Formats: sequence, structure tokens, C-alpha cells
Amino acid sequence: MTTGLQVFLGVLAAAVLSVPVYVLTGAGRRPDALASGAQGAFVLGPFVRSWFYWAVSPVVRASLAIGLGPTFYNLLGVAFGIGAGVAFASGHVTLGGWGVLLGGVADVLDGRIARAGGLADARGAFLDSTLDRFAEIGTFVGLAVLFRSSPFTLALVVIAMGGSLLVSYTRARGESQGVVCKLGVMQRAERLLLLGLGGLLDPDVSGLWGADPVGTLLVPVLGLVAVGTVGTAIFRTVWIARALQARD
Repeated sequence: MTTGLQVFLGVLAAAVLSVPVYVLTGAGRRPDALASGAQGAFVLGPFVRSWFYWAVSPVVRASLAIGLGPTFYNLLGVAFGIGAGVAFASGHVTLGGWGVLLGGVADVLDGRIARAGGLADARGAFLDSTLDRFAEIGTFVGLAVLFRSSPFTLALVVIAMGGSLLVSYTRARGESQGVVCKLGVMQRAERLLLLGLGGLLDPDVSGLWGADPVGTLLVPVLGLVAVGTVGTAIFRTVWIARALQARD
């Protein structure tokens, strides 16, 4: 068992042990004052998302107390995304996985802090969505370097990156035309979870299968992200086009 997996299991155990506290304190029954109307459905369900927001709430309060605003976490998310790409490119897939996951945490914190501090505005929303794309591209470029010797896997990386950008682009273009579409099964949260856990657990899965040092888990994860993002982008394109046609 690698150190990365041991740390992950420790974090997972702490998370599971915190759930009874979350339930007994009734945190899940209270309205979320920091909820964003821009978020779509989460594949793991509202309970997990609500618990996660509760778990990071001390970080939100501490950040506001010491003056760390949403822009700090926007930039931190970019740094984690690019750092993950560098780690993947150099073959340190466990570090790459942690970078992706921590970048996702930073992505959540920037929005929560902006709303908690009354700092949410159009500029912040623009920076948030744009910098997220920088982070994603940084990660995918690192994955492309990692799998450069395999044309098939490299194609999966390129398709997954293009699909990820298209998922965001179709939503943004729809909203620019007055149509909001948050539907789809491969939004940013799902992509971050899949790529993060894929990188984190890949060395142990590869070791169990006696396969090459890297790729036993990451390659099918990339395939899932590629299919899911392209499918979501196509679905949103059709859905938004029909909504515009019906409106006009």
C-alpha cells in the first residue's frame, strides 16, 4: 500500500467519522445560506454535497477572519491544477491526484467565501469560471505528456480536455442567450473527483494487477471522462438549441 493510499484512507476515515456529528447537529436540515443557484446536480447526491460544505465551513470562517478572499482561492485552484499537470507529466500520479482534488476544494471555497463575505459579483464569477479552465488545461496537458507514448491514451486525454471545455462553453453560450442549462452527468465536480481519485489510486491498482507502473486506473478514467464530457456537451447543445427554438 502506497503512502498516498494510506493518507487517502485516513482522510476517508475521518470523513466517515464526521458524518454522525453532521447528522446529530442537524446541520443538514438548516437552509444553506451560501448555496449558489449556478450549481447543477451532483452525482453523489445532495447529502454528500451538503456534508462537504459543512466540513469546509471552518475554513470559510477562518479565511474571512484573516482576510483571504475568493481571488486567493481562485489563484490557488489554478496553482493546484497546473501543479497537478506538472506532477502527472513527471510520472508522480499520486501527487497529481492530490493536486486535482485540492484544486477542487479551492474551487468550492472561493464561491463560498465570496457569498459569505458579500463579495460575489460579476467580476468574481468571470474570474472563477475562466481560471477554472486554466487549471483544467494545465492538468490535461500534464496527462498528455504522461501518456505521450500511447496514441490511444493520448487521444483520450485530448478528447477529455476538449469535452471538458465544451461542457463549460455550451452552458456559457446558452446563458449568454438567456437559457440556463445545468444538466449533464460530467460537470466539473465529477471530473475533478474522477481524475483526482484516478491519479491517487492508480499506483495501487496497477500494483494489484501486476501491470505497468501507471495507467491501469487512469486510462479507463480518462475514457469515462472523454465519453461523459462529449456526451454532456452534445446533450446540452441539443437541449439549448431546442429551448431557443421554442422561445423564438
